[in-house]
Amino acid sequence: MVLGGLLGWAAPGAGSGLEPVINPVLGALLYVTFLQVPAADLVRSLRAGRFLTAVLVVNFVVVPLVVAALFAFLPGDRAVQLGVLLVLLTPCVDYVIVFSGLAGGSGQRLLAATPLLLIAQMLLLPVFLLVFLGPGLVDVVAVGPFLEAFLVLIVIPLALAWATQAWAARRPAGQKVASIAGAAMVPLMALTLMTVVASQVPALDGRFGDVLRVVPHYVAFLVVMPFAGMAVARLLRLDTSDGRAVVFTGATRNSLVVLPLALALPDHLAVAAVVVVTQTLVEVIGMVIYVRAVPRLLPAR
Repeated sequence: MVLGGLLGWAAPGAGSGLEPVINPVLGALLYVTFLQVPAADLVRSLRAGRFLTAVLVVNFVVVPLVVAALFAFLPGDRAVQLGVLLVLLTPCVDYVIVFSGLAGGSGQRLLAATPLLLIAQMLLLPVFLLVFLGPGLVDVVAVGPFLEAFLVLIVIPLALAWATQAWAARRPAGQKVASIAGAAMVPLMALTLMTVVASQVPALDGRFGDVLRVVPHYVAFLVVMPFAGMAVARLLRLDTSDGRAVVFTGATRNSLVVLPLALALPDHLAVAAVVVVTQTLVEVIGMVIYVRAVPRLLPAR
């Protein structure tokens, strides 16, 4: 993140030119993430009714209520408000699997929930924006970027991961490729974050103060959501690993997938993209803390 910030500040042209690289790099990260989850585990996870119910309740009932409480304290700038709503109202479908797995959460069940989460947020985000902002800005949310994200970031990496697993089960060469790909997860995560930050720093253009004012809201969201997620997990009597996964899905947001939506906004709303990326910076630091804190909040029985 520091390298990306320095690159975007020192060479704005080079930083802005990295925008087209975001999706390929993120797709590669998701490929190596999906590779860690056997296809058979994914199919079994689709039968986890209570877990999927908890994921939907946390993301589409609890989170909007938390965002509504935070919204009253947001700056009055419409672009800033739109950026915050775009990112906080859409649950993460990518690196949440990585961080949840590091904390002992059910990564395979979160992976099984990703198509459901993407479809639900596509349908509900315009409704949420209508409630929060009125009819004037609902049209800025297009279905196209979501469909593209679903294809590029979910379908293709998942299909490639399953093909690699099948190859590894039959050939030593496939096993070697799978092993090398698995070792690439951390470098790809770092490359993704550097690329996103570098591409968006040039867009600040004197609006740093406006963006900085939303940071406390993102921090407050990360403080509240573990307890909300634990409450839902206990209500539905989930086991420890599923409960940890529910906490992570409620706290992590879909910043990298909604970023194309923010980048497509008119010029007078352009700062919304930087507001989205700012949430990523706060969240990644929060996830490092979560990986240590969530196992203590939800210890293994």
